[in-house]
Amino acid sequence: MALPILGRLLLNERVLPLRSGNTRPPPPAAAGAPLRAYSSDRGGDRQNQKVVVVGIPNPLIWLRTRVYYFLIRAYFDKEFRIEEFTDGAKQAFSHVSRLLSRCQFEALEGLVAEDLIGKLKEKCSLLPLSSQKALSAGPDQIMYTTPGDVGIHYDDNGRKFVSILMRFWYLTSAQLPEDTMEGARIFQVSIGGEGEAETKRLLTAIYEFQREFTKGVPPDWTITRIEHSKLLD
Repeated sequence: MALPILGRLLLNERVLPLRSGNTRPPPPAAAGAPLRAYSSDRGGDRQNQKVVVVGIPNPLIWLRTRVYYFLIRAYFDKEFRIEEFTDGAKQAFSHVSRLLSRCQFEALEGLVAEDLIGKLKEKCSLLPLSSQKALSAGPDQIMYTTPGDVGIHYDDNGRKFVSILMRFWYLTSAQLPEDTMEGARIFQVSIGGEGEAETKRLLTAIYEFQREFTKGVPPDWTITRIEHSKLLD
């Protein structure tokens, strides 16, 4: 996976984490807004607890990003589809975040930019074990994914690059200090029909994927930016 940028635009998208129960109703969401939920029924009580993440895109920015996708298909990769890219980005996020949580930095080579690996190693070494665990996001823990910045760049030597920044919202059951997780959403999630509800937090992460489209260069995407809110900033 690898890249740098000419035009940058920010997908101004709000994500509203919701919790069922005795809470105030959320503001109305856009029709057809994507969502994902965890839910369960407890025995005969049928107590439902759900975590729903609703994305409300800015229509103008949504349209502008589509223009960028068209330019990528027209001038760089005619097979490019943002849906397929998003699926691949989710798999990469889950895999890389798991390696980070285990401090397996050598395994990041070829997936993450070399200069970034060194910075991540330094930052992760300062995290307590609970925070390292919170870096990991399994595929079933990823609640919502959306593209952010899209960039096209030509350097002085004529090399061509494309970058796509992805935002991820995921749940973690890691026990984190309250003072370091200000603003993180907390949910009680029941999985299965027995036992106590498990406390989970909704965290966010930003991964930027870059690729060089210069002729003769391998068609690989490289992660050049990694941020986990409140953990790796």
